[in-house]
Parts: sequence; structure tokens; C-alpha cells
Amino acid sequence: MTTRCPRDLDELDDALSEPHAIAVRALGALDGDVIVLGAGGKMGPTLARMARRALDAAGAGSRRVIAVSRWSDARAAAALRAHGVEVLAADLLDRTQVDALPDAANVVFMAGQKFGSASDVVQTWAMNAVVPAWCAERYAGSRQVVFSTGNVYPFVPVASGGAGETTPPAPVGEYAMSCLARERVSAALGARHGSPMVLLRLNYACALTYGVLTDLAVRVRDGEPIDLTMGHVNVCWQGDANAVALALLARTSMPAVAVNVTGAATLAVEALAHALADRLGVTPLLVGTPAPDALLSDASALATHLDDTPPALPLDTLLDWTAEWVAAGRPLLGKPTRFSVRDGKF
Repeated sequence: MTTRCPRDLDELDDALSEPHAIAVRALGALDGDVIVLGAGGKMGPTLARMARRALDAAGAGSRRVIAVSRWSDARAAAALRAHGVEVLAADLLDRTQVDALPDAANVVFMAGQKFGSASDVVQTWAMNAVVPAWCAERYAGSRQVVFSTGNVYPFVPVASGGAGETTPPAPVGEYAMSCLARERVSAALGARHGSPMVLLRLNYACALTYGVLTDLAVRVRDGEPIDLTMGHVNVCWQGDANAVALALLARTSMPAVAVNVTGAATLAVEALAHALADRLGVTPLLVGTPAPDALLSDASALATHLDDTPPALPLDTLLDWTAEWVAAGRPLLGKPTRFSVRDGKF
């Protein structure tokens, strides 16, 4: 595992795509190619590259890894090609283009819309409910890991340790409701077509260019107020989430099973702000009082789905790296998580 902070985007991509043993074993044990649908987003490029590196490490270099997106980010597409990933441009809102995609035995579905969902609810529902249906039809019978979100859960008491997979969904806002629709549609079509499936409920992945810790570090650095009302969060390193998602391809089942993926600890936003401020040499501006509840997930059941301990970059290391990245003025994605939102309007 990388032990120092990446110094630029290329090193960051290397770190985020470093294949953990659980991904190497899982993909090596499976047959067929891997296709990543919606691969042009925050996580897709490094997940697709990790799949390529994992297959190579498993001695399965002849199997294809195919990354599908509209590819508005030419840099990401070029980098994937350079590392042996096949890049296909397709609009997943076009049923004809979806039907023309190549066959694959292993599917990671990552397409969706969150940012701007409150201002364009029609597009949000199309991306989060219609596209999954078309893709589930296209890949009938294939193993599928379908990315979802912890936003499908209700706010839970901070002391509870987070919502577990048996917690009844109670999504707040149209984005979260549309994500639950994605789960329901995918699971229904998976059952109809015999597609083993995992519904991966993720929150919140961090990758230095974006994430809860980056949001906090930027506000701390710039002297902007940090609202503590959403006073607690879960976070994990995006590279760890990538490895778990690929490993779960070997644990898909019928009917579909939901699996929470996030860090093990419930973290106080105030403590995170102070930890980052200490590293940045400033004093954080904190406002508000933490609510007794928050959007939290309990990922303790994840271990029962894997054959080894999931990877976990230590929190202190992630804090160190985030502070160093932000202090150095390195590139940011420019898409805040808006983790503090409590009305579901993203």
C-alpha cells in the first residue's frame, strides 16, 4: 500500500487503483470480462484501472476491462487507454446505445446523478431509475454490483452506530428516493433474468480531490464557517471502496443483497475539523450544534461477504494526505459532497 501522500493526479490515480488482494483473488476466480458502466465519474476511472491491474496480477491479462461513459473528461479516458482499459463512449440514456454495448460476465454499474438533482429532478429520475433498468435488461444473467448510496436510509441516532442493511429505507428528498428506485428496479430485473447482484450502499468515499474531508479542509483553510448541525459522518478511502466493490462481484447473489460500504467509525465533524486545522496550522470556524441524528451507515456486515479483511487506509493517514493536498493547492474536482444537507436537496 502507498505510504506517502500522492504528489499529483497521476500519483493519486496510481494510489487509488492499487489492487488489494481481495480484488485480485475475486476477479481471478471469476470468468469473463469486466464492464464498468458510468465509468467517467468520481470513482469509475480508478475502479476500472484497479480491475485491469487486479486481472493482470491474477494472471488473467487476456480478459477485457471495458469502461463506458460519455467521457467529458478526456484526460481520464486517455489515462485508462494508456493502462490497458478499453474505453467506449456511450450515452446510457439512449436505449439503442445501451443495447449495442459488448457482452460481459461481470458488471459494475456506477451511472447516476446527484449534483444538481434538486434543480433538475426529471433528469435525476431518468439517470437513477431508467438507466439502471435498461442496463439490467442488457446484462441479464451477468453478475452485477450496482452502486447505491447510504442516502436511502433515514437519519439515525448518532449513538446507534449507523443504519444496517436491515434498517427499512426512508429516503429524504428526490435524489435519495430516485436512488432507492434504482435499487428496486435493478433487484426486480435481476430476479426476473437470473442476474446475481449486490446493491452497494456507499458513503462517503474520499479521494483528496473530493470528499467530506476535502470539503472540510478547504473550508478550514479558507476560514469559512463549518456547520456542525450534521455533526457526524462515515468516510473511507476511495481506493478501499474500489477494492471492495470489485471483490463483491464474487459475492453476488439472487435475490439481490444490499451491502453497506464505508469506514468503521462514526466520526464527529467537529473533531475532523480540528484535526485538519491542526495540520493546516489554523483555527476552524465552527457554527451550529450537532443534531442528535445523522446520515450514518453500519458496515460491520461487510466482513461476512468477503473472504479476507477489507482494506482500510488509516484515518490519520487520510487526514494527513488531505491536509497536505489542500495546503499545496493541488487540483480539486470542484464538486462538494454537500454532506451537511439535511433536507435531501442536492
